[in-house]
Amino acid sequence: MTAYLLILISALLLAVAATPVAKRAAYRFGVIDKPSARKVHSVPTPLLGGAAIFAAVILALVILGDRFYASQVAGILLGATLMSFMGLWDDRRGLSPWIKLAGQCGAAAILTVTDVRIGLFPWLPLNYAATILWVVGITNAMNLLDNMDGLSGGIAAIAALFFLLFAAMSHQYLVGALAAALVGACIGFLFYNLNPASIFMGDTGSLFLGFTLAAVGIKLRFPANSAFVTWMVPPLVLAVPIFDTSLVIISRLRRGLNPLTTPGRDHLSHRLARLTGSRREAVLLCYLFAFIAGVVATFVTQASMPEGYAVGVVMLAAGAYGIWRMEKLFRGWQAADASAAHAASHSDTTT
Repeated sequence: MTAYLLILISALLLAVAATPVAKRAAYRFGVIDKPSARKVHSVPTPLLGGAAIFAAVILALVILGDRFYASQVAGILLGATLMSFMGLWDDRRGLSPWIKLAGQCGAAAILTVTDVRIGLFPWLPLNYAATILWVVGITNAMNLLDNMDGLSGGIAAIAALFFLLFAAMSHQYLVGALAAALVGACIGFLFYNLNPASIFMGDTGSLFLGFTLAAVGIKLRFPANSAFVTWMVPPLVLAVPIFDTSLVIISRLRRGLNPLTTPGRDHLSHRLARLTGSRREAVLLCYLFAFIAGVVATFVTQASMPEGYAVGVVMLAAGAYGIWRMEKLFRGWQAADASAAHAASHSDTTT
């Protein structure tokens, strides 16, 4: 645990030191997120916070990792670096969704080539396909989740903290070191990203975090339990981004919109903010949901097969109910907004 703690603290301090540098660089090179109707911030905000997260994680691992660790993690860091630089380019100049998807698939393929892949199925091609689907899905889920101050960084820190716990329980140095670096870097970044944020992570950070968390989830092993139960652990830990992405996709398909390229204030955080009247409370609720999902995942690591699948069914049913409930509220809000807009238009006309 001492090694994990050293990596965590080192990454935290590096992120605290690197984020102001990234902020100045963002202003210098014009990597700024400007306000718009679909965004919640009201002032131009620098976007290069993800570069500080990336640097903190890499440097902490390079400084405190050993040769065995470096050889094992090379494939993960190579793919994560590709993801981060692709996000940096997207933040600076913009990339088409198809190019981003191709890059994400390429980074996921690097994992499979370096033997970081899902091994649940007896057929190797199916394991390769599942790995790419998982990595690309979680990467985009974390990217979509980055829509409110402190949200993506906080959820990533909570997920990485549970991954660190599981790694320590099963004595997995590789997974533990990566998870510890992620926890420290995210907490260090949150000093500047909590509401009101002075810097955003941008795609540079969200793509990097999503990819690395997905890779750490693949590498987790639970020798004391069956893989036919413990495969549920990483999806449970990452339940909040998975739920948010599922909610957005279903909602936008229902409205006849492109689910991944259409911007909008229809994410879980936006809906919770409307319910509570506070963005901070919405983010804190998402943190709470992430902690609950992590506790459930901790139970599943020790559960029997009937217990594990019973928990899985309950969580799936809760997610389905949550999506139905959120969509019902959303339809009501849409109707109320349309009625208010019509009344305002009628008032202007009569005046």
